[in-house]
Amino acid sequence: MPITHEHQLGILKDILNNHQEDCCGSVSECEQLERLVTSLKVNGNIDQNILPILEEICQYSQRGIQANNLNNHIQSSQEQLSQWVDGINDFSG
Repeated sequence: MPITHEHQLGILKDILNNHQEDCCGSVSECEQLERLVTSLKVNGNIDQNILPILEEICQYSQRGIQANNLNNHIQSSQEQLSQWVDGINDFSG
């Protein structure tokens, strides 16, 4: 059974929260963020106002995958991580 968009948003928030709280992460987490965002962007059941946030998260994950120092990338994105989680909370039921 595939996971619902609510579960996908929950996983997305969990990874972003972990990056924010731990100030570190892995390339595989960035890849998972990218997969989740890609799936959510084509889901007709999500609030369309969340799409700009998803696009920013996708760019963040792509830069993280390519970063020479992923932890520095995460640390420099702390404010955005918090804003994205708040935004997801605002638009998810």
